[in-house]
Amino acid sequence: MASTSHSGGVAGRIRTTASTFSSDYQSLIIDIRKNMTLMKDIAVELEKDGMSDKVKELEDAVLELASLSELSVHFSSAVQAFANRYQPGEELTDFHKVFEDEIKQFKANPPSDPKKHSLVRQFKEAVWNVHHEGQPMPGEEQEDIVMTSTQSSILNKTCPLTGKPVTELQEPVRSMECKHIYEKKAMMKYIQTKHQVQCPMSGCPKILRADKVVNDPLLLIEIDELRKMTKESDIVEDFTMLGEDD
Repeated sequence: MASTSHSGGVAGRIRTTASTFSSDYQSLIIDIRKNMTLMKDIAVELEKDGMSDKVKELEDAVLELASLSELSVHFSSAVQAFANRYQPGEELTDFHKVFEDEIKQFKANPPSDPKKHSLVRQFKEAVWNVHHEGQPMPGEEQEDIVMTSTQSSILNKTCPLTGKPVTELQEPVRSMECKHIYEKKAMMKYIQTKHQVQCPMSGCPKILRADKVVNDPLLLIEIDELRKMTKESDIVEDFTMLGEDD
């Protein structure tokens, strides 16, 4: 009985530490995003002054920050996932090796190309618009312009289990496998005692596992950005409707 209690205490402390770790990474990612936005504004001014070489240096730096942001999100998510499934065994766990293996796995199979990061896209678009506003960037078709700086990177705007907008979820979590977002309590109830079930998002073939669904440090940032964009869109729509009534 004491052994079980001790094991539960160790696992609980690890989960608490993982949660704190994720919060620290969230602060880091916020700082990274602020710096990327600042560098975009500087690059626009440099482009206006014809200093294309300096703009290219800033673009390379933005790409490095995007890679660091992706690594931070993955590492934090991996820590949470490990903490969710961890149970002490007879042998000591080599945590250093666990995390080293996780980083190697990330580098071998990165979840996305940093060049397609939303803030990298915004950087390039802002610089391009200095002299070519309204024209598609090189290598883009007209339909590719759908990916604008006002578009959210959140895949699903509502939880497929509760039907609530993700901006109204009390405890949002995201699958590390397919990146879809759910209300945590509804997701846990959906999985129940099964080891794994298919993601409830229509057409998604990925498997949903409790230890692979986390509140990654970027999720709350993206939801907050989506919430702000939604409010701005509603204001514009209300203003447009007011103009039509007049």
